[in-house]
Amino acid sequence: MPQAADIATAPQRPSAPGDVVAAGQPPRARGRAHVSSKRRDDGAVAIDTLHQSGALKLLFPTGRPDLEAVTVNTAGGITGGDDFALTAKAGAQSQLTLTTQAAERVYRAQSHQTGQMTTRLSVEPQARLRWVPQETILFQHSAFRRSLHVELADDAELLLVEPLVFGRVAMGEHLSALRFHDQIQIRRAGRLLFRDAIRLDGDAMAQLKRPGIAGVLSGPCTAMVTLVLAGPGAEAALVWLRTQLPAGKEAYGGASLLAPDLLHMRLLARDSFVLRQSLLPILDKLTEGSLPRCWRL
Repeated sequence: MPQAADIATAPQRPSAPGDVVAAGQPPRARGRAHVSSKRRDDGAVAIDTLHQSGALKLLFPTGRPDLEAVTVNTAGGITGGDDFALTAKAGAQSQLTLTTQAAERVYRAQSHQTGQMTTRLSVEPQARLRWVPQETILFQHSAFRRSLHVELADDAELLLVEPLVFGRVAMGEHLSALRFHDQIQIRRAGRLLFRDAIRLDGDAMAQLKRPGIAGVLSGPCTAMVTLVLAGPGAEAALVWLRTQLPAGKEAYGGASLLAPDLLHMRLLARDSFVLRQSLLPILDKLTEGSLPRCWRL
């Protein structure tokens, strides 16, 4: 298990100031966390600033050349009315890796409630940030809105990965009713570099079957991943990456160079197991063999 560094933890509370919990309804989960990295005078990368409160915690495994932060949702998942926010900064000339302890589960929500997750990342000059969370699993009748905003300095580097799973195939779950709104936005020196959005309302499986969305497999698509590589190595990685992409009945992928320093990949799979089979070799290569250990558990 990862070992935690010394941390300053604010008292946990069921809701944010001003929130009112209706009679008969359980308190909703709230979580806030912030971390930043710095390069010390001796060349080592260390924590610069750290804050965490509520149901969102950070752990810091030891024995790595970079700073790795593992997020833990102590609420056990996300449901309607939950509200989480994470901010992180890779300080100048440092490297910060962010991942999750396990797959995030988004559970059934009441019709009038939506769970939220807001993430803001910044990468300073000559710094590198790796955003490599494990899968987000959407359950039947879930309602989830999340956004990811990244600010890059002119010479900063970014690896961004967002795996997504639609239901539990092994349990025969069919997502015929859910609300999922997702947005990714990346800027470099204030200029918009990349924007991607997903909006699924109602019968998600029916929408995913459409040819223009995920209807390229012989069966239903229940797992997908978005990957973005921003930095001077993007163009060189494209040819190799395309040799690793599946093009069969169970998984299918494509990669494009949107700019000389910006690579985008989308991979679709029959289920999360097939997705991991295709994704892990790619992440091993792009992280230079330093993919977080929790991905192997």
